[in-house]
Amino acid sequence: MMKFLLMMIFMIPLCFSKKIFWMVQMMIFFRSSLFMNLNMNLMFFCNLSYYYSCDMVSFGLILLSIWICGLMLMASENLLKMNFYYNFFLFNIIFLLIMLYLTFSVMNLFMFYMYFEGSLIPTLLLILGWGYQPERIQAGMYLMFYTLFASLPLFMGIFYIFNSMSSFMIYFFKFYNFNYYLLYMSMVVAFLVKMPMYFVHLWLPKAHVEAPVSGSMILAGIMLKLGGYGLLRVMVYLQEINLKLNYIWITISLVGGLYISMKCFCQVDMKSLIAYSSVAHMSIVIGGIMVMNYWGYNGSYILMIGHGLCSSGMFCLANISYERLHSRSMFMNKGMMNFMPSMSLWWFLLMSSNMAAPPSLNLMGEISLINSMMSWSYFSMVMLMLISFFSAGYSLYLFSYTQHGKFYQGLYSFYMGVSREYLMLFLHWIPLNMMILKVDYSMIWI
Repeated sequence: MMKFLLMMIFMIPLCFSKKIFWMVQMMIFFRSSLFMNLNMNLMFFCNLSYYYSCDMVSFGLILLSIWICGLMLMASENLLKMNFYYNFFLFNIIFLLIMLYLTFSVMNLFMFYMYFEGSLIPTLLLILGWGYQPERIQAGMYLMFYTLFASLPLFMGIFYIFNSMSSFMIYFFKFYNFNYYLLYMSMVVAFLVKMPMYFVHLWLPKAHVEAPVSGSMILAGIMLKLGGYGLLRVMVYLQEINLKLNYIWITISLVGGLYISMKCFCQVDMKSLIAYSSVAHMSIVIGGIMVMNYWGYNGSYILMIGHGLCSSGMFCLANISYERLHSRSMFMNKGMMNFMPSMSLWWFLLMSSNMAAPPSLNLMGEISLINSMMSWSYFSMVMLMLISFFSAGYSLYLFSYTQHGKFYQGLYSFYMGVSREYLMLFLHWIPLNMMILKVDYSMIWI
């Protein structure tokens, strides 16, 4: 695991060389192909050292992080064209990738907390430095204060555990079971804010709307998954008390997921709609993790991977329209099928994946999560049915509103999609729909 970390650290000087923007991107993709060939034992932690290790959950999320970071550079060609601090942008992306890599691979709970919070800094810089509107400062403050306010109890909880066990090693925690209400709340709430759970989700749409395309991609693709990953890790030693309290989180998630799905129909900003749809999808993931059964654990992992690719691709599509029309309003972005018929195909493919149509990973994840929550309570069927229905509804609403109809009369200059954009969307869609052929890696490894 150390060799990949060193490779990223040695990429930092490249960021400050002139005319080497695409070289950094190629190096990131090269690193993802090296990481894919890692010798993984599906059943156990492997590639172990005192601090770094890799099991199946870490492996998938690290690979997703590297892949999305490569695609972020591909989506941000405008910075290179305008010569807008692109060297610092590259450095920011590499620093963020290092933080994410360490977060997912570290074995020490305190180090996990440190990198978990450290990934906020480059994200904040992305929003403040390369965002579009003046409101980005407010969005950055929302992001920082929501996540940091919930993280202080987590920090104290980690040290309470160290005081009890004299160890920070996550792997040893499976022998322990902490049955304390305050500890449970302190360990869980920080991850629920990061997911984000309904009621503490207000930072997410603001951050997405104000962030540049790369910021939206990393927020939707990886940052939301940090919360899910943290929950998967801490539930190991909070099992008994979680069985007493999980109904709270599952109820909030199901009702909130339904409400947010309906709220998507009220949105007129494309990015805002995609951001709210992320909250709806993550609410099902929270429910699956809290149920704590086999289907829920696997389904939440698969849906996190699938949503990371799908949501990131949808933000790319919204940005492609924004670069042409300089507006994210759905009233302006109408009748795009007349101008970019080929791009309309990619809208359709990614929207269909968003509504969990086969053969996407989202479908596999949602089937598993519906199974898990149905086994917990039959009453959850009503909410799950409505969330799935509205999920298809707002995906179709966004697709039909932007692609069909009479185009905006104020358009006077336009150009079609370029090969870089089609390649970027292809690299989102292919893993999202082809990985279902090897879904046994994700379903039979526990």
